[in-house]
Amino acid sequence: MQVTVIGAGYVGLIAAVCLAESGHTVKGVDVDHAKVEALRAGRSPIYEPGIEELIASGLASGRLSFHTPDDGWRELISEITIVAVGTPMAESGAADLSQVRDAVAALCAEADIPFTLVMKSTVAVGTGNSLIERFLSRAGVPITYVSNPEFLREGRAISDWYETDRIVLGAADPTHLAPLRDLYADIVAPVLETDIASAETIKYASNAFLATKISFINEIANFCDVVGADIDDVSHGIGMDARISPHFLHAGIGYGGSCFPKDTRALDFIAAMNGYQFSLLKSVIDVNNRQRLLPVIRLTDAMDGMDGRRIALLGLSFKPHTDDVRESPAVDMIPLLLEAGASVVTYDPLAVPVEMDGVERCATVWEALAGASAVIVATEWGEFSALDWSRVRGVMEEPAIVFDGRNCLDADAVRAAGLTYMAVGRPGAHRIDSKLRG
Repeated sequence: MQVTVIGAGYVGLIAAVCLAESGHTVKGVDVDHAKVEALRAGRSPIYEPGIEELIASGLASGRLSFHTPDDGWRELISEITIVAVGTPMAESGAADLSQVRDAVAALCAEADIPFTLVMKSTVAVGTGNSLIERFLSRAGVPITYVSNPEFLREGRAISDWYETDRIVLGAADPTHLAPLRDLYADIVAPVLETDIASAETIKYASNAFLATKISFINEIANFCDVVGADIDDVSHGIGMDARISPHFLHAGIGYGGSCFPKDTRALDFIAAMNGYQFSLLKSVIDVNNRQRLLPVIRLTDAMDGMDGRRIALLGLSFKPHTDDVRESPAVDMIPLLLEAGASVVTYDPLAVPVEMDGVERCATVWEALAGASAVIVATEWGEFSALDWSRVRGVMEEPAIVFDGRNCLDADAVRAAGLTYMAVGRPGAHRIDSKLRG
């Protein structure tokens, strides 16, 4: 099939390269000329395991090409045209849909052939029907609209594309879905066909539910700190219940990234705009915001202040196997540490640079640890869990505290090396501060 993907960001680029690998002829479109030139040369603007190999394969086969709107929308529109542009969070908490509206407006104004417009961008519930009324209904040719939300995980996006749990398709008329069935014919997965608003809601509800599991287990971890229970055993016991499952029951300093923070706030905003107070979701958001304060409060208490202390922050990406620092708990911690008077040094094996005054970015983990009074493990990179803790103790200064913000370290090994170990909900670690109970 002939396919156009508008937006060469995370979702759009994954869609373009995977569809080309499946045998479709794909035009990737982006307004960023430098990004398009890099892609034409085979260089990916994002880090994702395996993506540059798929770019190279698509370019070599001739099934994949990259363009800017300067090439002319009429030449770029295909029988299936996918919109996968960004919907960043606005100050109000709503999703900023300006890029979506601009793309749809241009397509509808320039189209001279009928086509199916597929929405992969995460948009507010009701957006699809609004776009149909505002733009598609006034186009000079018939354009059908399909909501097709994505469920990709950074670091595993390519495998998630081909081994997805489900394909969700939303349309006003089921006959509009026939081209999408053909598009995904090579993917073996359940297909849910529904209306547009329901498809839009499924995306938000999925992320909100996973965020809720994370905030819930973090609250249980905080409770474990109060009563002396072990969150690792508690999580394991909860997860053994097939109705609950062990997924997303790993306690720590909270979720981050480009989806959960943005989508939970957007869903809360949509609910409020429709006259509904989503109390549970508000609590999920509040718990997550509070959770990333844990290391700062506990270390400040343990060291009677941070003034002049060197604090090593290990991990900047919001999770391992990605370079993405959007809404990263580690990045949010930095201003708090600086405000407390600490000297902050950071290390991450992959994350994009974070430029902040007064923060030193180190080239190696050992450079970051040298002379540090405390270290915060904020991302569960394998490099950190495999550290030689005796060597760590040898390069750190008193009081030599390790705060395990992801509960990913061997606590016994850390303590055996003579280091003070703190974590989230693990016995023997620092008890929760009263400031966090309220």
